[in-house]
Amino acid sequence: MSVKKHNLKRIVAATLLTVTFSLPSQVQAESVPDMLSQLKTADEVEAKRLAKEIALRWGHSGSPAMDLLLKRGTEAAMRGDFEEAIGHLTALTDHAPEFAEGWHQRASTFYRMDRYGPAMHDLERALHLNPNNFQAMFGLGAILEQVGKPKLALEAYSLALTVHPHYEEAKEAIARLGSTVAGPKL
Repeated sequence: MSVKKHNLKRIVAATLLTVTFSLPSQVQAESVPDMLSQLKTADEVEAKRLAKEIALRWGHSGSPAMDLLLKRGTEAAMRGDFEEAIGHLTALTDHAPEFAEGWHQRASTFYRMDRYGPAMHDLERALHLNPNNFQAMFGLGAILEQVGKPKLALEAYSLALTVHPHYEEAKEAIARLGSTVAGPKL
C-alpha cells in the first residue's frame, strides 16, 4: 500500500472518530434513569418507545457471554423448552448474580411452569437489584393474583404504574381486580 493511501485511511479514520464523539448530546444515547424519568410524563406513544428502549438496555449485562446465556434462555422459553431455558438462565444467575434481568427472565420462565415459589424468589432478587423494573413488578402482581392474594397483587400492579403510567397490562389488571378488592358496595 502506498504511503498516500495509508495516510488517507488514517485521516479518514481520525475524522470519523472526531465526528462520532462530537455529535450533539441529543443524538447520543440517553441514560436509563433519564428515560425512566421521561416515562412518567410521556404520552402513550412515547411511553411505549421508552419502555421498549429501557427493557432493551436492562437486557444488556455488559458481557457478551452473559448476554448469550440470556438470549439462549429466553429463546428456549419462547419455544416452550422450559427446562433448557432454566438451565441457561440458572447458569446466567450463577455467573452474573448482580445482573437483574437474568433473575427476571428466570422468574418469568418459572411462572410459565406454574412454579410460583421459585418465581417469587427470583422476582424478589430482580427487584432488589433493579427496583424500577416495572415488568418484574407486574410479574409479581400476576403471581400474587394466581395464588389468591388480590390485595397484594393490586399493590404490585399499582407500583408498576408509578414507574410506567401507561403500562396497559397493569391498568387492565387493576381494573379487573378493583371491584374484587374493594368488595361489594352496600
